[in-house]
Amino acid sequence: MLAITLGVTAMAQDLRLRTPRRLIEKSIEHRSDDMGSLDAGPTGDFNKAQGPGPGPIGPGPGCNLFPAPASVGTTVNLSYFGPPPSTSNQSLVGPVQLLKSGVLDPSKGTITIPLYLGHMKNGTNVWYILSDVSDPDVAALLGLNFSAKMSFMANASRTANLDQNGDLVFDKGTVDFSPVRSITSGPVGQEFPPTAAQPGSIGDKDYSPFVQVVNAGGTIYNAPIVAFGSKPEEINFPNGNVDYSKVHDQVVAIDTVQMTVTINLINGFSFGKPVWYMSMDTSIPLGAAIEHNTYAPLMAAIHLGGDDTFSSPIERIFISTNGAQNCANPQRQGLSADLADGFRPNNVVGGIPTNALDYSPAWDAQLFEWTADAISKGYRGQVREEFQILTFVQDGLITGPNGGKFGSSGFSINCAIVQRLN
Repeated sequence: MLAITLGVTAMAQDLRLRTPRRLIEKSIEHRSDDMGSLDAGPTGDFNKAQGPGPGPIGPGPGCNLFPAPASVGTTVNLSYFGPPPSTSNQSLVGPVQLLKSGVLDPSKGTITIPLYLGHMKNGTNVWYILSDVSDPDVAALLGLNFSAKMSFMANASRTANLDQNGDLVFDKGTVDFSPVRSITSGPVGQEFPPTAAQPGSIGDKDYSPFVQVVNAGGTIYNAPIVAFGSKPEEINFPNGNVDYSKVHDQVVAIDTVQMTVTINLINGFSFGKPVWYMSMDTSIPLGAAIEHNTYAPLMAAIHLGGDDTFSSPIERIFISTNGAQNCANPQRQGLSADLADGFRPNNVVGGIPTNALDYSPAWDAQLFEWTADAISKGYRGQVREEFQILTFVQDGLITGPNGGKFGSSGFSINCAIVQRLN
């Protein structure tokens, strides 16, 4: 019922929003010395801003999960410390870049990865990226994330074949990037759910970011479309100032000469460790609007609710609806906080590579709500790992939205893990 409500809310929007748009006109400040990456925070009506939203390095501890250096509290500076343990064993403490196909910029919270050009059967250009794959050897070869669970995604994948040039030719699935993203939040203190929402890009009924390459062993790739039907010169924005009527909202810069694209990253946690990930597609319109990504209807075919069981294609993502607010608050978390200040909600994801074996980029959204009793007793805080949340559900401190049963909220988000920060 929640997924139906969220979907209806988001789609019942004024079609006048479908007009071309550029990057956040006077809504988000930019550095003048870089390629259009975002500064510390949004101004103006950030819920109607186009583009990726602010990056993961925010103005306070509630909007910046980057770990402190090991030298804090010691008598020597950082130069005296050896490499973190993760350099010898990635399962140990320390940073690990998981998506190795690109160059990470830790000062801006972005990653620059290869841009690919494929085509529809009629020759229409399809610009896409690759982040995850169901084959471990291909993952190692291309620097992608390996996900065994992606083997069970065929029913929610569009199909493609490699042509004689080694380019993908897609059978179906298109994306319209012309709609204008817009959200009307709820009242102060209860910003989620919003009263209206419009995603900034919309796929047709056959669109999913997941692609099964038929003549390459049936391997399934996570290949979100970042531009569709455009000539190279129409979407070439290597220094930023991207035209978001033609390009995915999470793109910070796109270079059709060098064939690279720079993607904004998002804060989160996995088993207590801070992480950065990309958010590209969602199976319902409201989720796509909040996530600054593409509404992908075919993703609705993904089987939800059976995390880590046989044939399950998903991993869970836990999303607070009513966590603490304000970037100055280190306990900040959740969708109301996101809609109140424009920064992302510090979601909790399940297993990622180096932490667990059950990683999938298809994340089954499990929205949760702190009870009034938990809040009144001062128990509400920033939760950071799956079993902590499940224990609080068991203890009656957390429920599903509106006091309902906790579990799958009926929609999924395509989020590729990029970096473990610690």
